[in-house]
Amino acid sequence: MPAHIMLSYQWDSQDLVKKIYDSLKDDGLPVWMDIEGGVTGNINDSMAAGVEAAAVICPFMTPAYQASRSCKKELNYADSREVIIVPVMLAEDWEASEWLGLITAGLLWVDFRNAEGDEQCFQMCLQSLVEEITFNAGHLLAREEPQRESVDHPEPPKLPVKKPGRGFRHALTKLYIHEADFTDEWPTERTGESRNTVELRETPGARSYWEEIKGNGCKYFRNAITHRYLSFDPVENRVYSDGSRSGSEEWQLLVDQTDTSHRRAVIIKSKRSELFLAVRNCQFIGLTSYTEDCKWLLD
Repeated sequence: MPAHIMLSYQWDSQDLVKKIYDSLKDDGLPVWMDIEGGVTGNINDSMAAGVEAAAVICPFMTPAYQASRSCKKELNYADSREVIIVPVMLAEDWEASEWLGLITAGLLWVDFRNAEGDEQCFQMCLQSLVEEITFNAGHLLAREEPQRESVDHPEPPKLPVKKPGRGFRHALTKLYIHEADFTDEWPTERTGESRNTVELRETPGARSYWEEIKGNGCKYFRNAITHRYLSFDPVENRVYSDGSRSGSEEWQLLVDQTDTSHRRAVIIKSKRSELFLAVRNCQFIGLTSYTEDCKWLLD
């Protein structure tokens, strides 16, 4: 069985998940759903086989999903096999807790809240899902030839080219986080190691992409070109890059739950200082509480 995207859901969400399945399938993405041939014979054996062949699993999170014993067994098994998890949020004003909160802690979920009633909104959410799957597991998936049944079928999302890392664009100023192309290093008094300037730039470049590395309750962002780590000095409100990892390089990347535009808005927070990374007057600044200045869009 070739590697696929497994859709894990509770039956109350079946109609929406089936619509997502159809759109992904129409675009040639290898996707697995229980009611679309995924279950044959013994249900436990079929579910286990689906998990074992999955490159990525997408749990569609709701209170009912969290309360389901079958969903718990399915996602726990996927987690034990280290299958890549890309969560999808369907519920308003609710956060996963208990076993589901433990498994999905620190993961960036895709927002499908209020996506059912608006086709344009649904397509934006679908594109976000494809982008997040591609970022995490695009190298593990083989695209199939899409089959179109009707010329009137809405154009599904294209599988994007896998980028070397995440790009961060400030929502208000439209500026990108970019490591300086020129050499502008200065030594630190503490270690003598050098730091390099990280700037805000109007257009993205090769040094605007940051590889995401999982840490202990945090993420590290390493520049795709220089392999230096994104760092933050809260005293000077200065963002820089460093050649080694320490507490200054530990970040938390969270979904901006206040955003309703479905543009993949996120919040970047320094784990050590607990300050939100923001931009004011075209300059980096750390804020103690969230404002619109803290909103970033994933590129």
